[in-house]
Amino acid sequence: MEAKEKLEKGSFYHIFNRGNNKEDLFPDENAYAHFLKLISRHIIPIADVYAYCLLKNHFHLLIQIKEDIELKEDKLHQPFSNLFNAYAKTANKIYNREGSLFRSNYKRIKIKDENQLINTILYIHLNPVKHGFTDDFRHYEHSSYPTIISEKPTKLNREFVLHLFENKENFIASHQIKVLEKFDLEP
Repeated sequence: MEAKEKLEKGSFYHIFNRGNNKEDLFPDENAYAHFLKLISRHIIPIADVYAYCLLKNHFHLLIQIKEDIELKEDKLHQPFSNLFNAYAKTANKIYNREGSLFRSNYKRIKIKDENQLINTILYIHLNPVKHGFTDDFRHYEHSSYPTIISEKPTKLNREFVLHLFENKENFIASHQIKVLEKFDLEP
């Protein structure tokens, strides 16, 4: 059995999960908005969010656990549990379903260096094309890519992401290069 990556203050993580038995997590547009609202409520207080992509049957988040939070490290998993439980309860009620919505344990990969951080952002943003949800990742509505290149207010740490890629132009070009390379990347 695969060991769970321990959540630590100050560390970056690629967080992802899918529907139980590959069931859809987001049956309609309201579901996507509700999940993002719950991320704001449960995750933003303990972590900075750098990238996300919500697909019909799974999701990806790139976060960094804040250093200055009062939660003890052995309790850092609790906000994620609260997020998933709150979303599942709402989905069960609204969509008249029962039982577990998410696969039992969400996956998390600790990001070890800047190169892995950059590749994870690219991986997350290109995921809708990889899985056939769209032909053009730039216009996929449930991804942080359009938000990062916009000027609209956001709870994402946009400045950090753009600085990581040096600027907005390199951020855009890096995504285009990966598309041309036919997704030759791993997070």
